[in-house]
Amino acid sequence: MLRQLIILGVCAGTSVLIPIAYQANPQAFHAMLQPGADDRVPSTTPIAAVKTVRPKAPTKPEMLTGRKVRLAADARGHFLADFKLNGRRVEALVDTGATAVAINASTARRIGLSLKSSDFRHSVNTANGETRAAAVMIDRIEIGRVHVENIEAVVLDDKALSGTLIGMSFLKRLDRFEVENGALLLVQ
Repeated sequence: MLRQLIILGVCAGTSVLIPIAYQANPQAFHAMLQPGADDRVPSTTPIAAVKTVRPKAPTKPEMLTGRKVRLAADARGHFLADFKLNGRRVEALVDTGATAVAINASTARRIGLSLKSSDFRHSVNTANGETRAAAVMIDRIEIGRVHVENIEAVVLDDKALSGTLIGMSFLKRLDRFEVENGALLLVQ
């Protein structure tokens, strides 16, 4: 139990500190996210750091003029909201510490992705250890008026991931995102 609390504390702290570091030096983050000469991912390269902790209830996003959405943090400082993945409503946690959008196998089926067991050939590190994942493309992710098409994602077994994480493969495609006064602003 203590181990899980320590891991939860580290993950929560990281989720808060990464957006602050991004605001301080966005150029450094963009430089780290630039694709290299070889975009292929070896089967042993970790694709995403995934947590299995889920806050209790999503916050209702505040729609702003233009293509902007503001998400209020919940009591634990997490940004949980209803997104649409391939047109299907999915409750998701925005996680700036996740390299890619991460979904479980049940959600993948619900949004129309068909996977075989041979597709799970990538190794990913999660808060609960290493597991296998399938690399996929999600046609469209949207929240309010903000939407992105053709997003890289990973699919994990339902036991390895209980919810959906909106990671950097979505966030880096926005014009900007920032945390201010306990709210996450997504701007396209």
